[in-house]
Amino acid sequence: MAVVEVKVGMHCERCIKAIKKAIKKIEDLESYKFDIALNKITVTGNVTDEEVFRVLQKIGKHPTYWTEE
Repeated sequence: MAVVEVKVGMHCERCIKAIKKAIKKIEDLESYKFDIALNKITVTGNVTDEEVFRVLQKIGKHPTYWTEE
């Protein structure tokens, strides 16, 4: 089980819907959590950073690794 945390811009309801739709397509996804105030997405399951980044980049988003700052 892996936990992938990424930072990605979520500025409007349309963005959020598109991101949710993309995230749901990841194979072996167990759960996901959005923190819109922090622009943070946490994805849990048999997933890799690369998979999460790829689905977000496919819809035109520019994810970065989440760091506690």
